[in-house]
Amino acid sequence: MAKVSINLATGSIQKEEIIVGIDLGTTNSLVAFITPEQEPLIINDSGKGLLVPSVIHFSPSGEISVGNEAKEFLITDPENTIFSVKRLLGRSYKDIESHKDFFSYKVIDDDTESLVKVKVGDTFYTPIELSSLILKELKERAEHALKTPVNRAVITVPAYFNDSQRQATRDAGKLAGIDVLRIVNEPTAASLAYGIGLSANESKTIAVYDLGGGTFDVSILQIQNGIFEVLATNGNTYLGGDDFDRAILNYWIEQNKLDAAAVSANKELAQALRLKAEEAKIALTTQNLFNDTVNGIPCAITRQVFESLIADKVQETITCCKNALADAGLTTADIQEVIMVGGSTRTPFVKQSVSEFFKRPVHDQINPDQVVALGAAIQADILAGNRKDILLLDVTPLSLGIETMGGLMDVIIPRNAKVPTKAGRQYTTSVDGQVNLKVAVYQGERDLVKENRKLAEFELKGIPAMPAGLPKVDINFLLNADGILTVEALELRSGVKQQVEVKPTYGLTDNQVEQMLMDSITHAKDDVSQRMIIEAQTEASQMVYTVQRFLEKNASYLSEQEISHTRKLTDELKSLLQSTDKDAILKKTDELNDFTRPFAERLMDEAIGKAMKGKSI
Repeated sequence: MAKVSINLATGSIQKEEIIVGIDLGTTNSLVAFITPEQEPLIINDSGKGLLVPSVIHFSPSGEISVGNEAKEFLITDPENTIFSVKRLLGRSYKDIESHKDFFSYKVIDDDTESLVKVKVGDTFYTPIELSSLILKELKERAEHALKTPVNRAVITVPAYFNDSQRQATRDAGKLAGIDVLRIVNEPTAASLAYGIGLSANESKTIAVYDLGGGTFDVSILQIQNGIFEVLATNGNTYLGGDDFDRAILNYWIEQNKLDAAAVSANKELAQALRLKAEEAKIALTTQNLFNDTVNGIPCAITRQVFESLIADKVQETITCCKNALADAGLTTADIQEVIMVGGSTRTPFVKQSVSEFFKRPVHDQINPDQVVALGAAIQADILAGNRKDILLLDVTPLSLGIETMGGLMDVIIPRNAKVPTKAGRQYTTSVDGQVNLKVAVYQGERDLVKENRKLAEFELKGIPAMPAGLPKVDINFLLNADGILTVEALELRSGVKQQVEVKPTYGLTDNQVEQMLMDSITHAKDDVSQRMIIEAQTEASQMVYTVQRFLEKNASYLSEQEISHTRKLTDELKSLLQSTDKDAILKKTDELNDFTRPFAERLMDEAIGKAMKGKSI
């Protein structure tokens, strides 16, 4: 007997389960689907509103709330309320160090090359786990509103997200119990929402300007015969409306002669001022003056002052527009339409600046908060096979390559190459009798690999011993439609081969994600706990080893007191290595790391001092 699904919300018979479109945003997230009338619609679950604030709160009793309910705790419990987690996705502490004061919660610096962790109470979370909680909330809202299971989705990301950030987004989806069918660039989704009505014979070149809460990107697209082709992308994954709020906040601190460090230390006050700044920004879209107080602190600002405060940030976005046009080989005269996306484009000064740069009025008819999610739903509909008239061609935002002699970056797939794509180069050995070849994969635009982002490293082992220059090693890069990279190395003379899917150093492996997903489904919490304990023990033992080696080599640079305290902390951590208290291990690792971090900086200063005197380091 054939099974037939009936959507109770619409009464229609479904051939397939619904595939939703999800806009996982810095400030707000949304979920959309295609109605039986073939219209994209944002899902509004039981009057909770269309936007789901990307905020998570952890109560002392262990309850987790997401969205509207969590937002209420931003002021009353800032240390346990997580916001703007998208800014942490796929990032190391080094990436966000200069912005750490922005977060009212504790962002852990455990190792400059690994994924940041967030500490809530005595528990440590990765941004992937935190993002999965937001996605789970969206999934549950969609299921409740549509009265049908929702297990498959298209999720959007900024066009400028790198490989590790895309992988982290995909991992977060898996962890939330969602099969992520496609990762789509936000501007591409927005162009779908606007371009859906274009007639088949219409040809247009458009710019999509997307300024959200925490990210900015601009894409130049060619739309022709139902084909959406991204010609170029540019942007900044650390620029958005949050920065506008921060500019207002800093202005108030200055005007009231407050101590910035003291405000930052007072989490409740800092958060209250940040939210009041956001309120002021929104009010200034329709009025010329905002005047209020927070805890007796006057908070007044005019639109003119606000515009002067954000002028540099807006100019940065215009520079990105210039760069994208240059990459596409176009001028503003070639752009026929300009689409505005993201809540921050409501700011009149932003619209005016973009309109002046492109020398034409901008399009903002579709709600800028919703346009990406609506486009994602349309893309989901295409993947479900319901639309045959649209094809998406996307591009990779950053160049991909490998490290060659002298630490140089050898680009294999250049930025703005169409995806999916495959490219390769031939290499050889540099030492006689070399049997292993290290392949280090990088992403970025600089000539030196140290300036770029390292994505992965592996060794091609078992090359027959031959004189240098004789082996022929083909290295091929295959970039799929989601921007996920597979790297293959093949020694042609012997047939020795190795292939890896590049899992960025910041993401979880598929096995870890699958394990965590199974654990969450079967509630086998013991399994999850065990895995996390082992990870914490491994991390701690590496820390102990590193610190002990450092003391052996560099004790002369430290005082007796520093040495004895370091040994004390190291011994305390060693005593916990067999412990099953994951958070106690991580807490002590964090303490040891915090105490010893300045030592390395001091050593570097000494070395530089010697170099300046003409001595070698």
